[in-house]
Amino acid sequence: MHQPTPFFREAGAGPGVVCTHANASSSAQWRGLLDRLAPNFHVLAPDSYDAGKSPPWPSDRVISLGDEVALIEPVLTRAGSPLALVGHSYGAAVALIAAQANPGRVRAMALFEPTLFALLDAQTPAPNEADGIRETAAQASLALDAGKPGAAAEHFIDYWMGAGAWQQTPEARKPAIATSVTNVRRWAHALFTEPTPLAAFRALDIPVLYMVGKRSTASAHGVARLLASALPRVELVEFEHLGHMGPVTHPEQVNEVIQQFLERT
Repeated sequence: MHQPTPFFREAGAGPGVVCTHANASSSAQWRGLLDRLAPNFHVLAPDSYDAGKSPPWPSDRVISLGDEVALIEPVLTRAGSPLALVGHSYGAAVALIAAQANPGRVRAMALFEPTLFALLDAQTPAPNEADGIRETAAQASLALDAGKPGAAAEHFIDYWMGAGAWQQTPEARKPAIATSVTNVRRWAHALFTEPTPLAAFRALDIPVLYMVGKRSTASAHGVARLLASALPRVELVEFEHLGHMGPVTHPEQVNEVIQQFLERT
């Protein structure tokens, strides 16, 4: 299979920083962070498959997080080594797999609620803390099968942002989100079947800023519980009033903490 080339945003000069975005989002979510970091860092933010301006997933094979890492490999190379990784949700899971695959190239990571749900299932088979997102993905998939992408998006967005969040989303933004959520089965498969064991992350002997929103979901908090105990040099920061989408809903608050971390590491 020919390796596609991702779209990416780029700003600044200095040590490399690569920022990976959440599902139903794109590199645009990091525009504020790029502006904030550009005076002191070389910052790059790629779009993942089927997001923003990057190409669609080109294979009939079900995608893995390793495939997502392979897509952004040219961006990682352009950032130089050692680089820092910043990630949110699915993007934070991609960042962890990228770091685990090549730990020598990564000097630090700033992660907001990586969604490596496979870790929860590996520790305790269902029922467990991942049941909420498992059920959400199943309900969204059924809605897609029924030709109702808006209903699928509502299941997905309301799970992560709270009941009624989809109804409050501006109408102009809904079509793009609904289109992206057509990939929900693929996202769920990648996150629930990722084979990297928890023990592998104990070898990531680099500073890790691990951010969580107190108002987030049981699934995100469950993954945080496991990874915060495994990562050897983790700094855990909890945002009292934020949920899982904190980097999108309150970017200034989150980006300030990321900037401070990167500047001191």
